[in-house]
Amino acid sequence: MIRVLIVDDHAILRRGLKQILSETEDMTVAGEAENSQQALQILREGAWDVVLLDISMPDRNGIDTLKLIKKEKPKLAVLMLSMHPENQYAIRALKAGASGYLTKQSAPAQLVTAIRQVTKGRKYVSPTLAEELANTLGEDTETPPHEQLSNREYQTLTLIASGKTLTEIAGELKLSVKTVSVYRARVLAKLKLKNNAELTHYGIKNGLVE
Repeated sequence: MIRVLIVDDHAILRRGLKQILSETEDMTVAGEAENSQQALQILREGAWDVVLLDISMPDRNGIDTLKLIKKEKPKLAVLMLSMHPENQYAIRALKAGASGYLTKQSAPAQLVTAIRQVTKGRKYVSPTLAEELANTLGEDTETPPHEQLSNREYQTLTLIASGKTLTEIAGELKLSVKTVSVYRARVLAKLKLKNNAELTHYGIKNGLVE
């Protein structure tokens, strides 16, 4: 039996994932957590085969949580779930040690297949992302500037580029407006940009926003 831990701060989504997995004979949702701290605590208390981990959480973002999980349990399969399109976070998540990446929109159709694949020690990506990764192979291109941003800085960039105000971003990331302003200043400095308009242009040009 594949033992699954679901980590997501939305109870409705956790219930939906449990419903999907309850219809399979070889999987069981043996635990749930609504934030990073709770997830790490539950992981230490039992044996798990796969973690379904949300990228956006209230206390610590999913990629930072992923790194902590892999430090403690390097062989544990972690499947990232996100409402963000694959081109925004999938490659970052895979580089950080994720076994796979699913958007929440595609999860109902792909979840069971993805879990079976990652528990066998293989990676899972959607056909769309696989094609995108294949297209980048052999390209002699420099790493784009946004790849040097921290996860929080990257989140701040994508949210500003999608038209959100600092106050809205602070609410979404559960941070103070002052902290978000610091991240914005770092992003501007690292990308050598002057203002939000240039940030938005950069985000659209590099396909970081829908």
